[in-house]
Amino acid sequence: MKQRICLLGLSHRTAGIEVRERFALADPHPREQGLITGHSPVREALVLSTCNRVEIVAAGRTDKDLSPLIRDYWVRLCGAQPDELIPYTYEHHDLEAVAHLFSVASSLDSMILGEPQILGQLKQSYRRSVEQGTAGVVLNRLLHKAFSVAKRVRTETRVASNAVSISFAAVELAKRIFGNLENQTAMLVGAGEMAELAATHLLSAGVKRMLIANRTHSRGCELAERIRGQAVPFSELFQHMAEADIIISSTGATQTVIRKRDIQGIMKKRRGRSMFFIDIAVPRDVDPDVNALDNVFLYDIDDLKEVVEENLSQRKSEANKARVIVAEETDKFAAWMRSLDLKPTILDLLSKGENLGRKELKKTLRRLGPKAEDPEVAQALEVLVFSLAHKLYHQPLDFLKRRAQEEDAGPRYIDITRRMFNLDNDPPTPDAHPERKTPGCRGRKPS
Repeated sequence: MKQRICLLGLSHRTAGIEVRERFALADPHPREQGLITGHSPVREALVLSTCNRVEIVAAGRTDKDLSPLIRDYWVRLCGAQPDELIPYTYEHHDLEAVAHLFSVASSLDSMILGEPQILGQLKQSYRRSVEQGTAGVVLNRLLHKAFSVAKRVRTETRVASNAVSISFAAVELAKRIFGNLENQTAMLVGAGEMAELAATHLLSAGVKRMLIANRTHSRGCELAERIRGQAVPFSELFQHMAEADIIISSTGATQTVIRKRDIQGIMKKRRGRSMFFIDIAVPRDVDPDVNALDNVFLYDIDDLKEVVEENLSQRKSEANKARVIVAEETDKFAAWMRSLDLKPTILDLLSKGENLGRKELKKTLRRLGPKAEDPEVAQALEVLVFSLAHKLYHQPLDFLKRRAQEEDAGPRYIDITRRMFNLDNDPPTPDAHPERKTPGCRGRKPS
């Protein structure tokens, strides 16, 4: 039997919101544990459920396909029939599943390419799986590697740079005008979904004060409470607008709400300090003539769409670089998967011992000088070094051979051995040698 990984899922690419809602598994109830029963070949499981995707990852040593088990369990949880789910799902096996998960973690498969939320959601799902005890050797390694791949993609490419949503683009433009937004005051004219999303981005960018003016004052108060802003009466719109540096307008009005003459009076009160208008209403709320005023910057939804499309094109170009990284890391994971069998680990361990022996033998022969020219001396030292290396590894290998026969624990012992002797040549972690970082610590001189 070989170690298998199976990923079954649906996403915004394969299913509409109604289907995704019906088969969502966002309930914090321990969903994964139901897949791991005494008779099931599934030994590890993780569920990722977001508004745009539901994916179940399972691992176990078996010759069988795990996807029917996952699918039956999934529909049972949702009170549905397999035929209702099958048309909307995709499945990936072994290295295809690995590559897909790396792509998901790196937001290459997201609705908005490069968005950062999916990585946090995946980390949360993994944390829950660890707490429930359903993440073992394979999923632990797979998820940690997925996180490092995502970090590498963000570090080595610009796939997450530049605004690719209307609301985010508006905030990025505000940053260009004002620089630091921490000292700026923003105002929402209207309290729709787009304005609320833009307000969220503004708050994330550091805006401390947010005013909300909505025709239905109670709705404005509700939004103000959610974003910790201040609701003002719509009748006092221009009075309070003089306090705002950034205005996001998204009312449902059929005629212009903000006109040039209104802003002329406000700019006198502000003594020429810049104002930035983001008009995301259709029809437009802000008279285009406002843009002709000094120190007034107006962008409507078409302007922002141009920014989004340009930036999305740049992200798509960077995504090709990111996919190369995913492919490289998948190959590395494939090598680790192969190493979970005992024979490659034994060979790698003995090879490492022999290589170390050769290095030390060269040093010794150099120190011996003319004596090392005697073939019998050199051969005797070589036999000694290799024999010592094999004998030192004899008991660890004997222990490993016995433990590897245990179906559940075997891969864990093999993995520990590979990490203990660093057979995969992984770079050291920053805290690998904490004693070297201890200030004032001096090593003892040998006696």
